[in-house]
Amino acid sequence: MLLENKRIAIGITGSFYYIEKTIPQIKNLINEGADIIPIMTLNAYNFKDKSKAYIEEIEKITGKEIIHTIQEAEGTGYKAVADIMAIIPCSGNTIGKLANGIIDTPVLVAAKTNLKSGNNIVIGISTNDGLSIEAENIGKLLKQKNIFFVPFRQNNPITRPCSLAFSSKYIKDTIVKALEGEQIQPILV
Repeated sequence: MLLENKRIAIGITGSFYYIEKTIPQIKNLINEGADIIPIMTLNAYNFKDKSKAYIEEIEKITGKEIIHTIQEAEGTGYKAVADIMAIIPCSGNTIGKLANGIIDTPVLVAAKTNLKSGNNIVIGISTNDGLSIEAENIGKLLKQKNIFFVPFRQNNPITRPCSLAFSSKYIKDTIVKALEGEQIQPILV
């Protein structure tokens, strides 16, 4: 098993379409031996009726309650510290805040704690503004030490020409490489 005895904090933000794509990948990580620590932003945790089913499924497959408030993230402190953290899906809002040192969600508190501990962070980008207003922040994170990206592409270049989204089939491989301090290539798929 590639990830046996590895603790992976999974931060979940934004896009519900991509949360749906992330859940099977969490199962794959567990099947590879990983111990998953689930963390969600309040916006993702409280998003209408959709979030309830996702929360139940994530808690069932990980065997852990989701950390979903800043108080929990701060209160649990180093419980959220893992061998590596992955923020998947990572919204443009979270990308902008992380790139500019704004720490105001449970996911960002966990990211800050992991970075302070010298751990790597994997970003699974999911934003409608990746090739517009968020491009500068993505660029900042691409050159940041300890930050690695799941390969991504334009989501729909015809109707959403600025939208970027990670390719879920690369999550495990990106995490494995990031644990070794390497960026999987190519980044753009």
